[in-house]
Amino acid sequence: MTKEEIIRPENLVYQKPTLMNDNPMHYCPGCSHGVVHKLIAEVIEEMGLEEKAIGVSPVGCAVFIYNYLDIDWEEAAHGRAPAVATAMKRLWPDRLVFTYQGDGDLACIGTAETIHALNRGENITIIFINNAIYGMTGGQMAPTTLVGMKTSTCPYGRDVHLHGYPLKMTEIAATLEGTAYVTRQSVHSVPAIRKAKKAIRKAFENSMNGKGSNLVEIVSTCNSGWKMSPEAANKWMEEHMFPFYPLGDLKDKQ
Repeated sequence: MTKEEIIRPENLVYQKPTLMNDNPMHYCPGCSHGVVHKLIAEVIEEMGLEEKAIGVSPVGCAVFIYNYLDIDWEEAAHGRAPAVATAMKRLWPDRLVFTYQGDGDLACIGTAETIHALNRGENITIIFINNAIYGMTGGQMAPTTLVGMKTSTCPYGRDVHLHGYPLKMTEIAATLEGTAYVTRQSVHSVPAIRKAKKAIRKAFENSMNGKGSNLVEIVSTCNSGWKMSPEAANKWMEEHMFPFYPLGDLKDKQ
């Protein structure tokens, strides 16, 4: 088979999303961010919303998503992405507006913005990357760090008597009147990646159809922060993260 025959549309099996540019990614090998970036790009492209998509990225590893996806972006102050997204969607209701946030940003300094934007039923999607640690700034304990999990600021493990319990933001979101779709997914395997992509698409469709606010949590790894190989990090996530943060839809308001 010639090269020309291979690249014919009828022979095409897979290609890089057109919205992803050629900038080398800065993420650590094994990081979940790159996979989620690809899914977002694919969904936007498949929905034909390349010219209507606006992403909001705040502080943390997630901030650099604007380097890789060629859509309109706005950078928000730490934790304030849902507030910025609210303004955008109200000003331009025909646009697809979403945030891309880590657990430290969304569940700590941005707790109020997250909960109130979701509760108001703003027609936005919040994509929540939960790797239970502050990955960019030194591996400190995050609001989602598991009990007993070691970080640079709790080297003996998270102690509930000292640090309190991990915060389940997705369960909280599911109880709010304004939320339309709340789900928790992962990207550690091919089947999981496919489910995560469907979840992102459903959330984006809800946003465009005015059904209310949407939260897509992606339980993720941070093998550098966890000090594990990518393979070991995936295994640790399955054994420890998934029992506490179970995957699946928590709310789907039809």
